[in-house]
Amino acid sequence: MLALATVWGGSFFFAEVALEEVPPLTIAMHRIVWAVPVLFLIVLWQKLSIPKSLNAWLCYLVMGALNNAIPFSLIFWGQTSISSGLASILNGTTAVFGAVVAGLLLADEPLTKRKIVGALFGVFGVAVIMGLDALTNFSVQNLGQLAVLGAALSYAFAGVWGKRYLSGYPPVMNAFGMLVGSAVLMIPTAFIVEGPPSFDLSTTVWAMLIALAVLSTALAYLLYFRILARAGSANLMLVTLLIPPVAILLSGVFLGERLGLPALIGFVIIAFGLAITDGRLLSKLRVS
Repeated sequence: MLALATVWGGSFFFAEVALEEVPPLTIAMHRIVWAVPVLFLIVLWQKLSIPKSLNAWLCYLVMGALNNAIPFSLIFWGQTSISSGLASILNGTTAVFGAVVAGLLLADEPLTKRKIVGALFGVFGVAVIMGLDALTNFSVQNLGQLAVLGAALSYAFAGVWGKRYLSGYPPVMNAFGMLVGSAVLMIPTAFIVEGPPSFDLSTTVWAMLIALAVLSTALAYLLYFRILARAGSANLMLVTLLIPPVAILLSGVFLGERLGLPALIGFVIIAFGLAITDGRLLSKLRVS
């Protein structure tokens, strides 16, 4: 879980550096495209059967949109106006949104009072971060924050889609198929919106793009599914709490970014909402 939090938390830092030379949609394209061959080699190594049905690949296409193309694009675009640490905190609402969306759409994960209360705390934490002036003085920074929240909501719907339509396939195959689907979407989108990508980049930016693809995407999905199998989805959800400290530390040490008090207070409130949604911590407190 610490390793997964590190590579996912690092993605916000990697993207922040890459944004100095590469536009956001192109960064999302790089992250997806270079991860595909890595996972393809793993699929071959594990001798997994690649689905041949059109229905399976349509499901992967939707999953790629919900879990990669849309959220990656929104997060990286959001980071053009907000810091990487703040983006990671807002992205922490994914687990809270996920519990609510699953409760509304999945019969075996009902929407309980605990999940509703947890979601309300998550919304309150976001309100503290954005500030009351966001209602009267809307800015580009507010749009950046909303973009990251939109990414978190997209991740939530991806979780439901994956459980409903992809649970019958091997996890690594799902990761590979999803990335192929998102590559099909992101390559033309990035070309149309931002033009052909430039390969005349600094060594540092290339290192960030490769780290995004290999560490924060290919390796991250392998860790994700390993943890899911060994510890379950409830424990995996707690990774959400570990990602922001990693992103904040990296951006603070290497980029000199500093978060204001509202962002830190908002993170604590969102974390408390996640604890309520998860339920186990409060159960232990009641027992003790």
